[in-house]
Amino acid sequence: MSSPYATVYIVDDDQGVRDALAWLLRSRRLLSQAFDSAESFEAHISREGFAVREPACALLDVRMGKLSGLALFELLERRGLVEVMPVIFLTGHGDVPTAVAMVKRGAFDFCEKPFSDNALVDRIEQAVARSAQVLAERQGRERVQARLAELTQRERDVMALVAKGLPNKLIADQLEISVRTVEVHRARVFDKMEVKSAVELANLLREG
Repeated sequence: MSSPYATVYIVDDDQGVRDALAWLLRSRRLLSQAFDSAESFEAHISREGFAVREPACALLDVRMGKLSGLALFELLERRGLVEVMPVIFLTGHGDVPTAVAMVKRGAFDFCEKPFSDNALVDRIEQAVARSAQVLAERQGRERVQARLAELTQRERDVMALVAKGLPNKLIADQLEISVRTVEVHRARVFDKMEVKSAVELANLLREG
């Protein structure tokens, strides 16, 4: 099931294709935004404040006017958007080898025109699910970093040793502080990092 807030960006210079895709996506309860050229989509993602905050994917026609879908993909790649906004190329028969090469470089997939509606929407939903997963992982890392920023240096020192599984007595010896002080710092670390055990803390730090 795709996110109700997902957006599918359609970038194709053929209005018939744009309209057909928009209708298809509406019939599957997917939101879309259409662009008639790679340049207009580039302008959209270049505007101040643009960021992918909800699941998304991009459908790029391989052959367009001055700026091709391939050149647009490279631009998305340089801006670090391909992972969070997976790209599906729409190709003519002659462009299949090129599209395969783009998939090897990180594009999500390609669909050859004329495409099967069901097969295309299935891949779009999978691309949106990938985007949602990447966003969730990034947001998780950001939350961990925000929690880490709240720790004092001494709490960080204690946390590093707790995460390694050292008991309080050994931590106290290594840091040359009392066991009671270790206990206080340990409790504060668990509270700030929102964990209940050393194992949970170690897993959180590994994931973050």
